Amino acid sequence: MSHYILVHGAWEGSWAWEFTAPYLTAKGHTVTTVDLPGSHGNPQEISKVTLASYADTVVQALRDVDGKAILAGHSLAGTVISEAAEQLPEKVEKLIYVTAFLLKNGDNALAAMQRDTESKFLSAITFSDDQSYASASEETVRAFAFHDVEEARIQHSLPLMAAQQATAPFVAGITVTEENFGSVPKIYLRTTADKMISPAAQDQMIRNWNVDQVFDLDAGHFPTLSVPEKVARFMM
Repeated sequence: MSHYILVHGAWEGSWAWEFTAPYLTAKGHTVTTVDLPGSHGNPQEISKVTLASYADTVVQALRDVDGKAILAGHSLAGTVISEAAEQLPEKVEKLIYVTAFLLKNGDNALAAMQRDTESKFLSAITFSDDQSYASASEETVRAFAFHDVEEARIQHSLPLMAAQQATAPFVAGITVTEENFGSVPKIYLRTTADKMISPAAQDQMIRNWNVDQVFDLDAGHFPTLSVPEKVARFMM
């Protein structure tokens, strides 16, 4: 059996995995869900929320595991699990990207979003005057993130979302090498109805590295909420 460390994306928290995790534990796997700095379960000042602080949180979770773990990241967490795998490749059994940013060395999530001309999400969010954080209205979240999620789960999730998402983790360039990060097996869960990271953008990122397996999900950007059983099945 494997130990999974599940990492959430922007505006999210460990709650984003709560419908998926039970399918993994039911098969005998161990699951750790982390709350990154600035999330509902780990409140921090915006100035302290960085890609490095995200990665440090996951690296510590890896160190706490006896043996290797499987790292799964949703959306922005793709950059986080990549950074963690670069630092501790010997601790990572494999990496699973759930419609997540799989970037080349030096690239950043904001630049990837700007290149994604098929998604209008970036223009739908509001940035603070000092550009230190971004906000997304409920209308925006429903239209771009939760458009295929059942209403009860939307109502459950909305109060748990961070009102402000630090921009620092989006603009920080990631550090990944062929020697470390490149040596870890990778799986990508591609979402074909995604309005936040378009399928075309996902395809481009899949080509950035040697991805061992790609699975298609007929889902929007939150398959962990809309089709959690299918997500879990492809992760095992």
